[in-house]
Amino acid sequence: MPSTPANEIPIEEPRVDVPKVRRCLRCETTFHSQWAGERICPRCKSSNTWRNGSPLGSGASGAGN
Repeated sequence: MPSTPANEIPIEEPRVDVPKVRRCLRCETTFHSQWAGERICPRCKSSNTWRNGSPLGSGASGAGN
């Protein structure tokens, strides 16, 4: 392995997005996420509440409890 000078920061290789099952941050159901940043399920994303940018209700996760 080649050594790097002390003033150089090693660069990490870009990570490959791996689809996996995640829990929706809004309704907490599991769904197949296509990339690491996809944390809201398609059902929630298609709701009027989500599309209108309305805040989460008191029964949803992340409501400040």
